Amino acid sequence: MISRRTFGKTVGKGAAAASAAALSTACSTAASVDHHEPRPAADRGTRRPAAEPSFGPLKQVRAGVLNVGYAEAGPAHGPAVLLLHGWPYDIHSYVAVAPLLAAKGYRVIVPYLRGHGTTRFLSSTTFRNAQQSVFALDILALMDALRIDKAILAGYDWGSRTADIIAALWPERVRGLVSVSGYLITNRAANKQPLPPKLEWAWWYQFYFATERGRLGLERNRRELARLIWTFNSPTWHFDAATFARTAAAFSNPDYVRIVLHNYRWRLGLAEGDPRYDGLERRLAEGPVITVPTITLDGADDPFTPAGGGSSYRGKFRGRYAHRTLRGVGHNVPQEAPEAFARAVVDVAEAAGVVGADGFGTAERRPGK
Repeated sequence: MISRRTFGKTVGKGAAAASAAALSTACSTAASVDHHEPRPAADRGTRRPAAEPSFGPLKQVRAGVLNVGYAEAGPAHGPAVLLLHGWPYDIHSYVAVAPLLAAKGYRVIVPYLRGHGTTRFLSSTTFRNAQQSVFALDILALMDALRIDKAILAGYDWGSRTADIIAALWPERVRGLVSVSGYLITNRAANKQPLPPKLEWAWWYQFYFATERGRLGLERNRRELARLIWTFNSPTWHFDAATFARTAAAFSNPDYVRIVLHNYRWRLGLAEGDPRYDGLERRLAEGPVITVPTITLDGADDPFTPAGGGSSYRGKFRGRYAHRTLRGVGHNVPQEAPEAFARAVVDVAEAAGVVGADGFGTAERRPGK
């Protein structure tokens, strides 16, 4: 089982209190741990934005085909942690997670994915591609641009898929992984098979986006649609208007609609990707296993959480592994349960032998950069 000490209670009081313990040696390739985190109703996303931390000025860096906008927190020479957001969300899913990790000595990078926020394509002629492999290549290019050799990767939704892909295909770049909803690498051939009707209904917007009517709806009503999805995805998270508006600003990116539409259409086999990445997609379609230390998280109230406490994807993780189900939490796990998410990052980092406290962590930089 996992042995851990109490993580810091609040960001406002400064550093997180005691260090969280690593995954124990009992968390082996053969063991799966279902760890429940009850959350009282009063603590479910009810913070006012004024009481939350905020990111400082955002940074920009040229990386691959993009100029990537990102937030950064923590010591510049601390072990790197990359936090990857989903859709329809943005970097502010991690606005309370980042300072918790920074206080423990980690260098925290929170990038806008392509099509979101201040991230821009360098060329107007670049294909606005949103197949799964390009997001992974974006993050690898960002790591190279920031001279990060290895990092802890953590994400949910699109961010989980991206982190899973990097961990599966480029494990030498990954210290450890925190993945909400487990193994999300897409197999487009398998996606042709129908799901039970209730599950298909939950994915209604995928089918909406497959139509011209859906394209127009996303173009004209992107905020209203996102708010509806937030409410459905996280039924116990009572976010306020200011919290939503802060994230919705990221949807004004000029490529937002094209990226969102292509992502969902590609996953359903209704749009083609870039032939240059066919080899990567064939490897991903084979369902490569992940061998780096991993903690998977599920929000118990997330309508997309599969039954079985992580058992449906357990076989895809062959390294040190633990699973935690968070009660009273929906789809946007880091924003709904920032302490639990940050604790998972620290636990998996320590399982990988990475200690983030100042004076103990080491910088992870690309040689010669």
